[in-house]
Amino acid sequence: MKLAKGKLPLSLMAIIISAVAFTGVIFTEDLRSLTEEKQNTAKKDEFIDEDKNAFNPSNCKMMDGKWVFNSSMEPLYTDKTCPYIERQIACQTNGRKDGDYRHWEWQLDDCTLPRFNPRLVLEKLRGKRLMFVGDSLQRGQWLSFVCMLQSIIPEDKKYMNRTRSLSVFGAKEFNATVEFYWSPFLIESNSDDPIITDTTKRILHVDCITKHARNWVGVDFLVFNTYVWWMSGHRLKTLWGSFSNGDEGYEELDAAFAYRLGLKTWANWVDSNIDPTLTRVFFTTMSPTHMRSSDWHNKKGIRCYNETKPVMERGHWGSGSDKQMMEVVSSIVERMIVPVTFINITQLSEYRIDGHVSVYTETGGEMLTKKQKANPRRYADCIHWCLPGVPDTWNQVLYAYL
Repeated sequence: MKLAKGKLPLSLMAIIISAVAFTGVIFTEDLRSLTEEKQNTAKKDEFIDEDKNAFNPSNCKMMDGKWVFNSSMEPLYTDKTCPYIERQIACQTNGRKDGDYRHWEWQLDDCTLPRFNPRLVLEKLRGKRLMFVGDSLQRGQWLSFVCMLQSIIPEDKKYMNRTRSLSVFGAKEFNATVEFYWSPFLIESNSDDPIITDTTKRILHVDCITKHARNWVGVDFLVFNTYVWWMSGHRLKTLWGSFSNGDEGYEELDAAFAYRLGLKTWANWVDSNIDPTLTRVFFTTMSPTHMRSSDWHNKKGIRCYNETKPVMERGHWGSGSDKQMMEVVSSIVERMIVPVTFINITQLSEYRIDGHVSVYTETGGEMLTKKQKANPRRYADCIHWCLPGVPDTWNQVLYAYL
């Protein structure tokens, strides 16, 4: 408000100026994590923490943050209210008693990560296709996305069609689909369908991708991942040429080298077939496994079994995340013609030793028995994640970029 001239004596005006200056010093100290420009221009918004910058993809680093427990934060769905969750990752239904893992929020150090808004997502996807492509971890991210989205859609306005390779969730009123395509290596292998559980017998056709990629044409948003299937612990059998040439003449390569060959094939296809003005391409970084409790200094622990809280040590990095493999991805993507946006979930997921399905899951299509649950050293699954849970945050990151 502008004061009229001569209304206030100079002494009173000096006091007011001093008070304002003192308040500004305190305010600046409280907001010392912000840049000077943001300090002068930030405005309070009901959706934005006034102590942080609004989300900006070019400035906000997804790895810089912490998990904060928020008991009032309720997921948009449960494994009982979402009809599409697979039994493998429905932890509460499978008998998990603790529920705190559903109430941790990933808070960035310098930015505010926006909450997932199903209605805004539906508007963004109106008349479009969003497809997740990859392995069972990517399928979990897809199911998380679908479950959050479907929570506001009436029963008669949505549908789900599932096959072994392609699953499609549709929102009728928006003429939008959210799809998942099964392609665990992205390139072709003899274990795409049916799955060969003996990893020593899997053979990768590192220069062949057409069988899978023809299903990706015309999609508006593509979200890829591939990592854990490459980490078999032994050299990978690879060969060049299509399946019509048979599986003879393969050679064994180190995982990182085979990974590089496979991702180059994927990158070449994207650069040759994707129009970036029509399709946005994302790549979900590797999802860490938590097989060694010694990684987080729990010498008496058994993998991720019975873990109920995240690791709070900043920068924690375990043996389940291979930095060499991450460097392979970044070195290939940075040379691509088509821009690829990373959904950087690795560091934030590293802390979440509590979020895996552990013994609250199935094996071979059957729920674990009491005897199997009593043997977590063998049966605890510390690869896949409970839903609702950590993958919801992955999709919060994707939503921020969308």
